[in-house]
Amino acid sequence: MNAPLRTSVRTSRLPLRGLAPLVAIAALAVVVSGQPAAAHGLAGGGLGSGFLHPLLGSDHLLLLLGVGAAAASLSAQLLLWGLGGALAGAVYGALGGGLPAAEVLAALAIAAVAALVLRSQNSPTTGANAGLGRAGSVIVAAVAIHAMLHGQEAPADLAASSWWLGALAASTLVAGGSYLVLRQQAAIWTQRLALGLALAGGLLAFAPVLG
Repeated sequence: MNAPLRTSVRTSRLPLRGLAPLVAIAALAVVVSGQPAAAHGLAGGGLGSGFLHPLLGSDHLLLLLGVGAAAASLSAQLLLWGLGGALAGAVYGALGGGLPAAEVLAALAIAAVAALVLRSQNSPTTGANAGLGRAGSVIVAAVAIHAMLHGQEAPADLAASSWWLGALAASTLVAGGSYLVLRQQAAIWTQRLALGLALAGGLLAFAPVLG
């Protein structure tokens, strides 16, 4: 049986002091806007390299935070949806697959997950399996795009298995950790994080065009 979606009293107000997380996340996006995925092209062999890889790419890190926020706001099952998307995207990328404007799509995926979280925060109804399925589809697509980029960069030698293990460990730590932390906080903190992620995703996507 699917776990019920999270229920809580939501508020549309965002106090001025709540803008700090938005500013911090947006600043991170601006700093690395010239490199939409800072870790891309730095992949190498070994467990340590794999662990650091998702953390060094700003867009990957922000997406993992978004997945954790979505799981905290909707259902922990979205973490499993994210894992499925990661596996599918990694295999596709490792086999040489790609997408046009993949870097831009990776940035927009952050904004899409953030929008999913914000919509759930403002939704007056909860618990529909169909709603969870749609949310899962967004998570799968977003994570698959990022995992595809990882797959394109991963080593093709015997170190690949340890590299992937490290990358999986780091991704699980960030997504699962943010889920656990946000579950213990008031819903407004999830909303603040989602707003910051939406802004950061937009900046990362359009910075190359504006620059």
